[in-house]
Amino acid sequence: MDILNNLATGFGAAGSWANLGFALIGCLLGTLIGVLPGIGPIPTIALLLPVTYGLNPLSSLVMLGGIYYGAQYGGSTTSILVNMPGEASSIVTCIDGHQMARQGRAGAALAVSALGSFFAGCVGTLFICAFAPPLAAIAQQFNSPDYFSLMVLGLITAVVLAHGSVLKAIAMIMVGLLLGLVGTDVNSGATRFTFGVSVLWDGLDFLPLVIGMFGVVEIIRNLERPDQHREAITTRFRDLWPKLSDFKEAWPAAVRGTLLGSILGILPGGGVVLASFAAYTVEKKLAKDPSRFGKGAIEGVAGPESANNSAAQTSFIPLLTLGLPSNAIMALMMGAMMIQGIQPGSAVMTSRPDLFWGMVASMWIGNLMLVIINLPMIGIWVKLLSVPYRFLYPAILLFCGIGIYSDDNNAVMLLFAAGFALFGYILTALDCEPAPMLLGFILGPLMEENLRRSLVLSRGDPIIFIQRPISAVLLLLSAITVALIVLPAFRKTREEAFQE
Repeated sequence: MDILNNLATGFGAAGSWANLGFALIGCLLGTLIGVLPGIGPIPTIALLLPVTYGLNPLSSLVMLGGIYYGAQYGGSTTSILVNMPGEASSIVTCIDGHQMARQGRAGAALAVSALGSFFAGCVGTLFICAFAPPLAAIAQQFNSPDYFSLMVLGLITAVVLAHGSVLKAIAMIMVGLLLGLVGTDVNSGATRFTFGVSVLWDGLDFLPLVIGMFGVVEIIRNLERPDQHREAITTRFRDLWPKLSDFKEAWPAAVRGTLLGSILGILPGGGVVLASFAAYTVEKKLAKDPSRFGKGAIEGVAGPESANNSAAQTSFIPLLTLGLPSNAIMALMMGAMMIQGIQPGSAVMTSRPDLFWGMVASMWIGNLMLVIINLPMIGIWVKLLSVPYRFLYPAILLFCGIGIYSDDNNAVMLLFAAGFALFGYILTALDCEPAPMLLGFILGPLMEENLRRSLVLSRGDPIIFIQRPISAVLLLLSAITVALIVLPAFRKTREEAFQE
């Protein structure tokens, strides 16, 4: 009954006309950036962060959340019809989705993708309803040592799940932690790593770093590639409903993908990209005839599309209950909450139940909107791909600059964004993933604060991190994870999994 009462509170808050409007705006923007290659949810959310200043907290989070899981829907449309993934998590959908379209089954692929995503989104929302309250209750028992150990575990797990070299992932996290130290030490009042620049006394600003590292770098990378002209396969709205045989083949894959994505979304460093690729691998291994995959197997569409959408929902759980962002987009959502003066964590559920449960209810509303938006408007989304990227990027850059400058009306921040863009481009050239760096940048100041607070409580004795049971368990899990990383057999298995 508590869940029903909580959901009633959430639907009452999210169901206002204003919040429904912002949910629709977020879903439309999310679908648009999912369709158009080279934009992505991270730079878009970063760009819209200044817009949220004038909104109430729930409206801003509803809109940003709609952008996040809307991008998962939009990317599948162009992956199936044009063989052009607009979003990274939709890359795997191209493999079988476009083959189905070439065989005249585009309608079935699109419908299974949309319905599987809607089902996964609903299940992911139920996961939040079921697991968020007990996790929040556990989080209320946390003290400073426990939070520090939790963040250590989160960063170490992010290393395991990061793509590419383990050493590069560790290096990126360390760079993020160092960048988070820039500014004035609140305890001593001394400035750190400011090099005499007064603008840095308050620390590095969030927006220039994110927009430079993710938005501008993505634009540069797309400009390096020539415009691709691909023939779109069209389908009529009346042909979207799949056959009964398609349903029979697709629903077990959708269920498996939903459960797998729900779990991977919670893990630090996990997320929609990892979930979609893992679901495809699972379906291929479980299939009676694996040779069908790559030739139009409907399970190769249903599994990944369900997985990426359920992961998009459940990745909110550690952020809303523990205050721990599980991936780069959740780090942006955490930044949006802090801009609004809200500290993510268990206190949100108790002090602002309308905000917490309104956010949960808006996920279901947003998923329903996305089904209605995506299927009838397929023709419009595909036509947008005819716009050359050379016409899109100046507008994107302009809005990025406006967003950075409007943050605090300081033109120096534009120079910082350009510097971070250059730094990010060098990192991508060296195959270094910037997402772990963003997690380190967000969690670094919080880790330092909890570390210092713990040492003050224990009068400088680090044994406090082992004396508290919760902290000791989290550190033990961290040690086990580090041991696994060191083991050659585990590293080989990890590399094979990512390669596949």
